[in-house]
Amino acid sequence: MNVFIREMKANRKALIIWCIGVVLLIASSMGKFAGLSASGQSINDLMAQMPQSMKAIMGGDFDLTTAMGYYEAIYIYLALMAAIHASMLGATIIAKEERDKTAEFLLVKPISRNKVITAKLSASFLNVLIFNIITLVTSILLVKKYSDQTGVIGDLTKLMLGMLCLQILFLSIGTVLAAFSKHPKGAPTRATGIILLTFMLSIAIDLNNNIAKLKYLTPFKYFEAKSLISVQGFNTVYVVLALVILIILFLLTYVFYNKRDMKV
Repeated sequence: MNVFIREMKANRKALIIWCIGVVLLIASSMGKFAGLSASGQSINDLMAQMPQSMKAIMGGDFDLTTAMGYYEAIYIYLALMAAIHASMLGATIIAKEERDKTAEFLLVKPISRNKVITAKLSASFLNVLIFNIITLVTSILLVKKYSDQTGVIGDLTKLMLGMLCLQILFLSIGTVLAAFSKHPKGAPTRATGIILLTFMLSIAIDLNNNIAKLKYLTPFKYFEAKSLISVQGFNTVYVVLALVILIILFLLTYVFYNKRDMKV
C-alpha cells in the first residue's frame, strides 16, 4: 500500500475546493481594484484618514493606486486562508485513521509508523505547495493585467515564498497537535484556534508598540508583505526561528505518533 498516493487521492477534493476559493478571492479583490482605480490618488487620501486600527487590520499602509500595492493589502488574508488550509490538513491527515476507525487497517500493514508519518507529511507538503503555486500563478496573471510596473513577478514570488513558509509552519502545528492529543478529532479546531490567536496578536502588535516584543510569538509577523517587499526582504532572525520551530514540531510529531496508543 502506498500511503503517499492514498493520502493524495483522499485530499484531492479538498485541495481543489481550497484552490478554487483562493482563485476567487484574488479575482474578486483585483476586480474591486479595477473599479476603484479610476478614483486615483483619492484612495490613498481615504486610507490616510482611516484610524490606525483599520490600517492594522489591512496589514499596514500601502499605495492602493497601484495593482501591486492593492495586492499587498489583501496578502494578509491570502496568508490567513493558506495557513488555515495547511493547519487543518496537517491535523486531519494525522488524525483521520482514529477518526474514521481505520487505524487497525493501516498499522497491521508491513510498514513502520515513521514511514507512515513521512508519507503523510510528504503528501501534506505537496498539497500546500500546489495551493501555493496556484495562488502565485493566479496572482501574477491578475496583477500583471492591471499593472505595468516592473518587478511585479519578483515581488509576488517573494510574497508566495513567505506564504509557503507560513503554510509549512502551521502544517507542522496541525500535525503535532493531532499526534499529541488524546482526542485527535478536535485537533483541526485547536489548530485553527491557534491561527486566529496568532493573527489577532499580529494586529494587536501593530496597534500597540508596547507589546512589540511579542512579535516572535506570531508567525504572521515573520513574513509580512511590507517587510518582504521592502529592501529588508526576508529577515534572517525570523527565517532561522521559523526553521528551528519547524524542525522541533516535526520531530515531536514523529515522537508523539510513535508513542501514542492508537484507538481502533
